[in-house]
Amino acid sequence: MAQGSVFRSGSGWGYVVDVGGSGDRKQRRRKGYRTKRAALAALAEMQTSLQRGDYVEPIRMTLAEFLVDEWLPAVASTVRASTLASYRLHVERYIVPRVGGRRLQEITGAVLNGLYAELLAGGLAPGTVRKTHTVLRRALRDAVRWGRTRLNAAVNADPPKQPGAGSWTVTTWTAAELSAFLEQRSEDRLYALWHVLASTGMRRGEVAGLRWTDVDLDVARLSIRQARLSIGYEIEVEEPKSARSRRSIALDAETVQVLRAWRAAQLRERLEWGPAWTDSGLVFTREDGVGLHPDRISKLFDSLVARSGLPRIRLHDLRHTHATLALQVGVHPKVVSERLGHSSISLTLDTYSHAVPALQAEAAESVANLLQQARAFSEREHS
Repeated sequence: MAQGSVFRSGSGWGYVVDVGGSGDRKQRRRKGYRTKRAALAALAEMQTSLQRGDYVEPIRMTLAEFLVDEWLPAVASTVRASTLASYRLHVERYIVPRVGGRRLQEITGAVLNGLYAELLAGGLAPGTVRKTHTVLRRALRDAVRWGRTRLNAAVNADPPKQPGAGSWTVTTWTAAELSAFLEQRSEDRLYALWHVLASTGMRRGEVAGLRWTDVDLDVARLSIRQARLSIGYEIEVEEPKSARSRRSIALDAETVQVLRAWRAAQLRERLEWGPAWTDSGLVFTREDGVGLHPDRISKLFDSLVARSGLPRIRLHDLRHTHATLALQVGVHPKVVSERLGHSSISLTLDTYSHAVPALQAEAAESVANLLQQARAFSEREHS
């Protein structure tokens, strides 16, 4: 147990305690306790902390200094580029402007709760506030491991609750609306791109990063092995982040035909461009063979939808539309989950809970029909 004692300090009390090793003796003094009992209690707490080995030297570092100057550079080589960009966005946009000037060691759960309340009051979505909390929880966990602070204040904070199933909705097209859009675009150069997105439920980065070596039209399948992402408008090529994201997707006969026609058109463009052609190996490219920028794909889709007369949806909503239509026609949720690359079937069901009532109604009718058939058979047997 570290040696220490209490002493009089003006009208109050204080304590002094040894915090260094045997060959490097250092002491820490604390004053401002109203009674001797309070000083003794504080001394005992300090001695216990020293004995447990979780004592942290007081530092003047602010939360912003830790996050921007130390934490982000340190984790840059340990996470994906897209993850680092997300961390940086939350740190610079939501955390530093509001609580970055506070001392790191003075951050408490109450301080973070105040931050979350301010972000919500400013109109930030609860899900985004939860992501901000997640960033802080990891950063402060590292601060504890690195001896910068004693406690992870995020553990004692209360971010907004995770929305439950059915508490939010996705925007989708009906089968007729999707068919109408594809019909309108049937003569477009990039018709195959919209068709593949609609028929597979692939993410934007996945379709932008799809290579011909990932496609086997003879067996009607394609494999997701990489994604081309836009990080600050710069292109980053990354492998799928999970085993479920690295998946194989079956193609229907029409999609195979569409891709065969697109490959032939791309080969003609290659001949026209000659030596100026860029052999990127990607399925969907510009006329010169250069891969399509993911942000450009979204902007082009938005422009086409605006002129279509159809309900406005985002590019990502083609993915939602694919999943919803699949569930509505009776495709098993596990198959839908596998096609989308979801981490679990529960995520699929939670996300597309709007399609579940229709499935339940169909199941009820199917069971009722089965019982009616059984009764009819029994009546014939006994007649």
